[in-house]
Amino acid sequence: MGTPVSSIRNLGPAVEAACARAGIPDAETLRELGAHAAYARLLRAGTKPHFIGYYVMHMALQGRPWNDCQGKEKEALRARFDALCAEVAGQAAPLSGLEAVLNEIGVLPPRKT
Repeated sequence: MGTPVSSIRNLGPAVEAACARAGIPDAETLRELGAHAAYARLLRAGTKPHFIGYYVMHMALQGRPWNDCQGKEKEALRARFDALCAEVAGQAAPLSGLEAVLNEIGVLPPRKT
């Protein structure tokens, strides 16, 4: 296993646990994905969207203090965050194995997307 996510400045145990649930096991994987793609994984894994968490992750991966994000940079990140949230909200969560089988045989009602 690689370096803990919580070893990155400003990312603590809660972010580390959320990353693990999203299939991001370590700091190396998080850095490889980048903040935007990693946050998308967090959202798809059930993390509630929160803009501060989004920009803190960006700042952390750049080695900057969490509150260093200001002005036009923060506005641009907000636009990307809002677009990401809209994109993820528009995607239905994948069916689990059992749900997929039940859906295939017509037991589940049609899903709204």
